[in-house]
Amino acid sequence: MRFTEIRFVFFFLLFGLLQGLVFKHIILFEYAFCFIYLYYLLGLPVDLRPIAGIFIGFAMGLFVDLFYDTGGIHAAASVLIMFLRDKWLNSITPQGGFDVGVSPSIRVSGLSWYAGYAIPMILLHQIALFYVESYGFGLFWFTLYKAVLSTLFTFVMCLVVQILFVRR
Repeated sequence: MRFTEIRFVFFFLLFGLLQGLVFKHIILFEYAFCFIYLYYLLGLPVDLRPIAGIFIGFAMGLFVDLFYDTGGIHAAASVLIMFLRDKWLNSITPQGGFDVGVSPSIRVSGLSWYAGYAIPMILLHQIALFYVESYGFGLFWFTLYKAVLSTLFTFVMCLVVQILFVRR
C-alpha cells in the first residue's frame, strides 16, 4: 500500500470511531447532533471517481450504523450525498478548476466557497437521515428544525477540525 492509501484508511477509521465513540454522545440543545464523519466524506479528493465515492460513503455509513444500531440509515444518507457530490462539485467549481488530488477545504478555496459546498451537502444528509429515521413527514417541522440545527453544528465542527488540525 502507498502512503496515501494508508492515510486514507487511517482517517476512515479515525472519523468513524470518533463518530461512534465520542460525537454520538454530543448533542446540543437536545436537537443538534454532530456527524463529524461527514467531514471525511466531503473532504475526499475532487477527482475521486463517483462510484468509488459511493462505495466509500456506503462503507462509512455502515460503520457508523454499527455504533448507532440504526439499520442502514446513515449508509443511505451517505450514499445519497456521495452520489450527488460530483454533480454539486461540478456546478460550483471555481473558474480554472481544481488541481489533481486536491480535497475541498477552506485553505484551498476559501471559507465562502467551502460553506457553499459543505452546507447544502450536510443539510441534504441530515434531511435524508432524520426523515428516514422519523418514518416520513409526520413530524415535518420538528424534523426539519433538527436537521437545520444539526447541519449548523456539524458544519461548525468541520470548520474547527480544519482550523485546528489541517496543516497549512
